[in-house]
Amino acid sequence: MQHRIVVLGAGYTGAAAAGRLARRLRPEDAAITLVNAEPDFVERVRMHQLAVGQNLKSRPLSEMFAGTGVEVKLAKVTGVDVDRRTVTVTVVAASGAEEREEELSYDTLVYALGSGWNSQGVPGTNEYAYEIAGRAGALRLRERLARLDAGAPVVVVGGGLTGVEAATEIAEARPDLDVALAARGDLGDWLSTKGRRHLRQVFGRLGITVHEHAAVTGVAADHVTVADGTSVPAAVTVWTTGFAVHPIARATTLDVTATGQIVVDGTMRSVSHPDVYAIGDAGMAMGPGDKPLRMSCASGTPMAWQAADAIAARLTGGKLPNVTLRYFNQCISLGRREGLIQYVTADDRAVRAALTGRLAAVYKEVICKGAAWAVANPTLGIPTRRRRVVREPDRAAATVRTPA
Repeated sequence: MQHRIVVLGAGYTGAAAAGRLARRLRPEDAAITLVNAEPDFVERVRMHQLAVGQNLKSRPLSEMFAGTGVEVKLAKVTGVDVDRRTVTVTVVAASGAEEREEELSYDTLVYALGSGWNSQGVPGTNEYAYEIAGRAGALRLRERLARLDAGAPVVVVGGGLTGVEAATEIAEARPDLDVALAARGDLGDWLSTKGRRHLRQVFGRLGITVHEHAAVTGVAADHVTVADGTSVPAAVTVWTTGFAVHPIARATTLDVTATGQIVVDGTMRSVSHPDVYAIGDAGMAMGPGDKPLRMSCASGTPMAWQAADAIAARLTGGKLPNVTLRYFNQCISLGRREGLIQYVTADDRAVRAALTGRLAAVYKEVICKGAAWAVANPTLGIPTRRRRVVREPDRAAATVRTPA
């Protein structure tokens, strides 16, 4: 009887985990189902490009997984019962067909539903703000930006990586707009001195107004309000103040954090339900210095590899992976012609070294292309041998949480 592995979500992490498992396990021993609501793989790190009118390469999941043995099921996940080991989905209907509900049973679940935008509960965000955490949001913003007249004010709220990339991409693509960024602290305050200096130079060249120490407390149709009461004009408000995880895990009996992330051990295995693995933004994994890994592609892809290799090892009697998940750099695009590569410590603190300018932009583009290539080539082109499933993983007790 085949061991049933169900992977929820086909973003960077879910797609990579499914593909890697397919290359580790014999298809006659393991049935791998990848559930996703969209038919294409979405390069989430490029949503700011999509928002300004650039066309991204189509990456159909059906083509990506053709011949791998992975079954791609187009469906929206509506519920997970980790005690019954079932997943409830609504199958995405073809044109003119009725949607239907199905229940999938699993022996091992890989939870990779990721995250969406986080309004932070600020009044007016849900009604008036735009987001670029996913394809639908980026396309909605794209349509709105295309209708703006010259001189219209655009405010990007959030001074993190997503906000910086969005502001510079919009300002470069639409120099006729009045682009501003509102940051809770100093612009680029997490960067090195060199990195901050370059960021300010690029913002200056692109004509982006920066409102520092300006926490936004309200969003309206034509302005945002900051904590000191100042009103900043905004024909369009782009909200980039972090991410919120998919809410389904919180509704289960899984051990989750206050933010809804599934608590996992060093192999990405749930500490409360050993047949569940959580990867990417959905999992709370620990990195160097016992610090939680941040929500990012840089964290998610190694988490996917770790989980897939651990599942395969437990099923085939192999050796469990013991790879420390760490950071090397932060890759930031500043439009299509400029970039910033901030080198960091293993626990993600900036060091003095940074790469800037056109070379950094090329570096970032290579990283983005490499990330998409790695999803389709989850063993990085290294030949692997599919192994026979020889035993079922222990479900009698939860694992002990250890640093990742």
